[in-house]
Amino acid sequence: MLRHLQVRNLVVVESLALELEPGMTVLTGETGAGKSILVDALALALGDRAERSLIRPGSDQAEVTAVFDLTALPGVRAWLEAHSLLEGEECFLRRVLNRNGRSRAFINGRPVPRQQLAELGEQLVEIHGQHEHQRLLRPAMHRQLLDAWAGHGSLLETVAAHHARWREAARELESLQERVREREQRLDYLEFQLEELRRVADDARELPQLEGEQRRLANANELLQECARLQEMLAEGEPDAQTLLGRAQQEIEGLAQRLAPELAPAAELLESARIQAEEAAALVREFATGLEPDPEALEALDRRLARVHDAARKHRIPPEQLPDLLQEMETELEELQGLETALGQGRQAVEHHWQAYREACRELTASRRKAAGSLAAEITERMQGLAMAGGRFEVRLQPLPEEQAAASGLERVEFLVATNPGQEPAPLSSVASGGELSRLSLAIQVATTSLGEVPTLIFDEVDVGIGGAVAETVGRSLRELGASRQVLCVTHLAQVAAQADHHLQVTKSRHKGAVRTRITPLSREERIREIARMVGGRRITRQTLAHAEELIQAAG
Repeated sequence: MLRHLQVRNLVVVESLALELEPGMTVLTGETGAGKSILVDALALALGDRAERSLIRPGSDQAEVTAVFDLTALPGVRAWLEAHSLLEGEECFLRRVLNRNGRSRAFINGRPVPRQQLAELGEQLVEIHGQHEHQRLLRPAMHRQLLDAWAGHGSLLETVAAHHARWREAARELESLQERVREREQRLDYLEFQLEELRRVADDARELPQLEGEQRRLANANELLQECARLQEMLAEGEPDAQTLLGRAQQEIEGLAQRLAPELAPAAELLESARIQAEEAAALVREFATGLEPDPEALEALDRRLARVHDAARKHRIPPEQLPDLLQEMETELEELQGLETALGQGRQAVEHHWQAYREACRELTASRRKAAGSLAAEITERMQGLAMAGGRFEVRLQPLPEEQAAASGLERVEFLVATNPGQEPAPLSSVASGGELSRLSLAIQVATTSLGEVPTLIFDEVDVGIGGAVAETVGRSLRELGASRQVLCVTHLAQVAAQADHHLQVTKSRHKGAVRTRITPLSREERIREIARMVGGRRITRQTLAHAEELIQAAG
């Protein structure tokens, strides 16, 4: 719940520090005193959009700080912990507005985006403005209120999950059907391409070897000439390498025996070199023996390589990637040939998910029908005390066709009302007047707000246009809410103010040409005088004081 609110330089507030209590608290004051300033300030602290016009004239900066007690709010604590913002049993929300148009937001002293502040604010405070009744004209709001009344959270999640699976299966089936329509043309294309790729795939895998063979055949004459020259150098010349190495070996061996035994290892090395020269000559001879110019073989090899490179250029990939492309196309061909099977499986998946969705919707519809009766009865009962005696409220469920199936179910929820006895219920927009809509909205708010988990509820002049016994009924309804939630109510009605557990008075004064607004907690005696003012205006008499005290005593 909201424990403390501090405001500096906001509109007509220079400085304000306010402690707030559980239960129902009302803010009252003369017209134009700035009763809604608390609501505006709190809305900013909760992440509302900021405007420079909110900054007090003569100031460069406005600031609002709201402190909330988290003791009974495990969900909020979990949210703060998940965002690494939890700091003890209290939560500090702070908003700073600058004259340059920029604003800054803080949670527990840490800067955060405004959207994150708003996300947290939705879990802490719910604000109902004096134009709240306009929301009742939106059909989506009817469904949300009914589902909130029935507690459909988990059931709605189930329906939405089945709807998402059904829509995804339908999209996949549509994609398969489109592929089937394009399949014949694609099959012809793939089969033509595969025939070409299969002819060149083996050659592409052996490309290094084929290119080496092609170089050998293209240079056969040159290779033969070079091999003959090498043979002459190694083994057939006068003198050749073997002969020279043999002579050198003999001379070194003679020197080693006669004069320099240290040269013996050199003779051994020359012997080894002569043997290696002999082996090299044999290898050259063997290579030359198998080498023969073959123009026909070279031409055939050129054609094979040309087909590989032509295919690579056609598909705009390196030649060595042609086998991979072949595999991809063969896989796609198999998939296309198996589309009929996939199509059948796709139809089965769509039907399966549709039936699961329909089953979940049937359960949701049955629960909505049951809840519609109880919600209608509850609101009808509350209407009787809000100047609509004999009126009747009705919740109608209208089935939707399959093509309009939604994540929220298979029916449209519509609120209808008869404001007078004997009148047939009709849509709100065509029956209820502005004042009736306002009272009806209040009845719905009181009936459904207690279902939520938001700890603090703010009602900003939602009692406009009512009075007398109706106002007393409204006050009692708000006091009833205050038994389980913290309720802050801005009101101009004495009957509503008398029902409060706590009373704050808003006053406006002028000092040196500047307007200032103050909010002051009232004692019992001060409260009686304020309610007397609300009853009788500026002239407070013994009768108005007695009436005010009577109202407070009647409230208990």
